[in-house]
Amino acid sequence: MDALRVWRVSSHFVSFASRVAASSREKVRVRVRCCSSSAAVAASASTDSPSSTAAPTNNDRRRRSSSTTSDRESIRAIRLKKVEELRGKGHDPYAYKWSRSHTASQLQDMYSHLADGEECKEDFVSIAGRIIARRAFGKLAFLTLRDDSGTIQLYCEKECLQDQFEQLKTFVDIGDIVGVKGFIKKTEKGELSIYVKDFYILTKSLLPLPDKYHGLTDVDKRYRQRYVDMIANPEVAEIFKLRSKIVSQIRKTMESLGFIEVETPVLQGEVGGAEARPFVTYHNSLGRNLYLRIATELHLKRMLVGGLEKVFEIGRIFRNEGISTRHNPEFTTIEMYEAYSDYQSMMNMAEEIVTQCALVVHGKLDIDYQGILISLQRPWRRETMHNLVKQATGIDFYEYENNLDAAKKIAREILESRTESKDGHLIETCPSVGHVLNEIFETIVEPTLVQPTFVLDYPIEISPLAKPHRRHKGLTERFELYVCGREIANAFSELTDPVDQRIRFEDQIKQHNNKRAAIGSKSVEGQVDNDDYSYEVSLDEDFITSLEYGMPPASGMGLGIDRLVMLLTNSASIRDVIPFPVLKIQS
Repeated sequence: MDALRVWRVSSHFVSFASRVAASSREKVRVRVRCCSSSAAVAASASTDSPSSTAAPTNNDRRRRSSSTTSDRESIRAIRLKKVEELRGKGHDPYAYKWSRSHTASQLQDMYSHLADGEECKEDFVSIAGRIIARRAFGKLAFLTLRDDSGTIQLYCEKECLQDQFEQLKTFVDIGDIVGVKGFIKKTEKGELSIYVKDFYILTKSLLPLPDKYHGLTDVDKRYRQRYVDMIANPEVAEIFKLRSKIVSQIRKTMESLGFIEVETPVLQGEVGGAEARPFVTYHNSLGRNLYLRIATELHLKRMLVGGLEKVFEIGRIFRNEGISTRHNPEFTTIEMYEAYSDYQSMMNMAEEIVTQCALVVHGKLDIDYQGILISLQRPWRRETMHNLVKQATGIDFYEYENNLDAAKKIAREILESRTESKDGHLIETCPSVGHVLNEIFETIVEPTLVQPTFVLDYPIEISPLAKPHRRHKGLTERFELYVCGREIANAFSELTDPVDQRIRFEDQIKQHNNKRAAIGSKSVEGQVDNDDYSYEVSLDEDFITSLEYGMPPASGMGLGIDRLVMLLTNSASIRDVIPFPVLKIQS
């Protein structure tokens, strides 16, 4: 590309020297957006970004990567002077609007047929975007403009622009947002360009963009200043565009199946629908604590009680827990509930949603994730939790269903022989064989579930909202969907018996309080520092009341949209698919 090289920032700067614009007989003018059309455009002796046609050396890269705050502030000060001078001459460097005739990608498509060196003077176009690169030599200057759709080169010729050519070089810096009018030409080297006739500064940038060659590589800064990350790394913005497509496709799929979208409260009086530490806030007018929701489940089920038979909600969930490549304190899920169906229906639903999203993003069902080929071809593997643990360890936990101590003993032996995990205390605090089984599953089996797998029939002790299994005592009709060792979805045949639900909730609260007490005592002794269970859990009486009015047989599923986007965009961290993830405070 003719304008690929970046206009590099120099450590030597020259202040502005104003001069009057060229005579009025010029037919072509280069202008900034202004409040007085008769005002002349000021020029200066140099810009803060002198041209360079040579790629930076290793020393250049080291020097630029170690650029100090004072360098940045020097550039900002010079650009502020440009803003002051423009305003002093009646020009507004922060425009109100711009009328575009095309986007960059539209022009690239429409005029791709032009031969090298060919011009199309009869078509006058208008475009706007950010200047991301520039170089100048002699009587030519090439700038690269990027908008939301792509990039296009601006061809600026002194013969056409006359004295305004120098003014353009003086006032326009990398990072500025500009509007351009002109006609289309293709250079001798085959680069489609806009031959500039009119030039407007729409937004004057004050801070320099990251170096083109070095880029924005500081991971922490990328997340903290996502707006700069998106400018410096266009592929980041592409991920967020794909995320939007995925969410849109999910919504289309649900609506095509007859579901309606509803909204439920973010601020809730009781914590429910999952086991997670909530964020707590205080409502001054009501004089009470409220909680940011940790799930949408219980209110969506109330909608089934009220007579809606197919409902879903796409919304933010908040959990006051750890941060990792897989976890963010706020994340997005879709939860759906369908009356008169069971968890088998939700398996089909999960396959339908994920495959439709994959087709929208990739156009195929065999995709790459971090170097691993993932096949989303249906049907997906289905296996029970007990069988998966038995296959991985050789232990059948059905044999220990009435002997918790023996189950803990064999679990400790498995963990000691298979992992370097220091979570033995979690086995000790397990109140049931079902909990022990789940700990072994999560530690040993879960990381091995690379291809799409439905893990079926979870223990009743860890599934307080799921219906008892109709054939296997002690289990529930519940599945979780795993891909690449990560849980993507969680679904049940929903529990509708209000008496059973109350007992399950009471048992869950008792188990939580026992684990909280056990971990608390070990923390005092210095054996463990774990406050995952330090919060209080209460029983949602209103939800029980709603069940007593009668909820139809139903199935429900929650699917993590962030993790689905990670899978379909080949993103290693959840922070890469959330525009503004939660981060630690900078020291």
